[in-house]
Amino acid sequence: MSSDLQQIRIGLTDSHPCSYLTERQERVAVALDPAMHTTSNYEVLLANGFRRSGNTIYKPHCDNCQACEALRVAVPDFQPSKSQKRLRSKTRDFRWEFKSHMDDGWFDLYSRYIEARHHTGSMYPPKQDEFAQFSQCNWLNTQYLHLYDDDKLVAIAVTDILTNSASAFYTFYDPDYEISLGTLGVLIQLEYCQREGKQWLYLGYQIDECPAMSYKVRFQRHQRLVNQRWQG
Repeated sequence: MSSDLQQIRIGLTDSHPCSYLTERQERVAVALDPAMHTTSNYEVLLANGFRRSGNTIYKPHCDNCQACEALRVAVPDFQPSKSQKRLRSKTRDFRWEFKSHMDDGWFDLYSRYIEARHHTGSMYPPKQDEFAQFSQCNWLNTQYLHLYDDDKLVAIAVTDILTNSASAFYTFYDPDYEISLGTLGVLIQLEYCQREGKQWLYLGYQIDECPAMSYKVRFQRHQRLVNQRWQG
């Protein structure tokens, strides 16, 4: 970690059942210093494996597991795969727009997504106030990428916009669509980052044992943070 962040205060949560891997315990390290709650400092913390939940900055700190590896895509070097190109071609008529607030119909879309894809997860049952608390941050430029098929809202990708990077925070979408709207959201975030001259798009944590996360490694060229070194 850079020298100006060497002395940040860290607190550890209690261990509790892991949200991703059954029969394992998870806990996180939380950055306690309010001075970290700035765009520039958070961008440094992202590069050191931290993420946020609401206004809280955290990093996995499990006793007997290191399955979570931060993953980011090098924007200037990104080359879409054949399947990603096909997906983008199929959705060339889709419209997308970043907004500072979500459309009025967002909660219906979010509820259908959670009930269809994550009914056994920690976000179930879907609650409007809980998602707002989870996704919003009062010290970052958080934007909501809206995807439309004609005039129908089909996906929202919550995106933190930073000086040299962007962070894909959370995406939900119409579960009835046969195409991969989650992958499409990342492709559009990468297009935005390329247009804006960003260096990195952070995709959160990769857990190889969790099949739901396998889509992340398909974005090339990506890097993983292993033993505090970016590799890839």
